[in-house]
Amino acid sequence: MKAVYDALYYDLTLKTVGIVIGVLLIAAHLLALIKAEPVKAWLKALPRNERLGMIILAIDFAWCFLVWTEMDLGEFYTMEKTVQMVLVIGFLLFGAFVREFLAVRAIGLLLILLACPMLDAAFLQPPVSRLLLVFLAYGWIIEGMFYVGMPYLMRDGIDWMIAKQSRWKMSAMAGLAYGAALLICALLFYGEAYPAG
Repeated sequence: MKAVYDALYYDLTLKTVGIVIGVLLIAAHLLALIKAEPVKAWLKALPRNERLGMIILAIDFAWCFLVWTEMDLGEFYTMEKTVQMVLVIGFLLFGAFVREFLAVRAIGLLLILLACPMLDAAFLQPPVSRLLLVFLAYGWIIEGMFYVGMPYLMRDGIDWMIAKQSRWKMSAMAGLAYGAALLICALLFYGEAYPAG
């Protein structure tokens, strides 16, 4: 578990994170352009997809458990086992009783968790273009908080986006352009010499 924690929070470089996020953004938005109708149908069903929600929630739980177990707790080290139990019980209760928009809430938690390694990799790095990654991370944090607290916003946002073909294309093209800009900056300007942490 320590190796996974170190890989996420200490070993990632700005270049690696930029390339991975850039490629994922390009792939997702290119798919949205090429296979518009199947992607729209999938997105429409996403907010109430309980099976996917449970899978993502399990990933969220494992990630939180990993962070709490491996991070330096300082004077709070005596609370480690207690909080681990709280996490296990919280995961079971959340999965059992918070079924409404479970996928949205789980995605919200995942977005918040994903932002930390991104911000760690960009912290105090020289290129100004690192802000592409920073803006995206903070955007995910804000979006994640709203998805956890007001999950119906994802459903409403999806409905608004797929209502008109022009909105769909504009959203997909914007995501594609952002991913391309991030990938280009990662390949040209981000170095490997400054690992996170």
